[in-house]
Amino acid sequence: MNITDSISFGKAIRSARKRFKVTQKELALTAGTGLRFIIDLEKGKPTCQMGKALEIARNLGLRLEMHDS
Repeated sequence: MNITDSISFGKAIRSARKRFKVTQKELALTAGTGLRFIIDLEKGKPTCQMGKALEIARNLGLRLEMHDS
């Protein structure tokens, strides 16, 4: 998946979470965040904290790579 903005990042998080059959609440508990953060992240809220967002991605086994254009 090509992630170009907060919306596509949120969609990737939601897709991975659903693939593992984990609820938003369960993911929040596992990652040590609040449920509201997971909801906002999946909606693509651009002001979500990057560190927490990356931790959620890591908890879901997502690997992020950067490539020079």
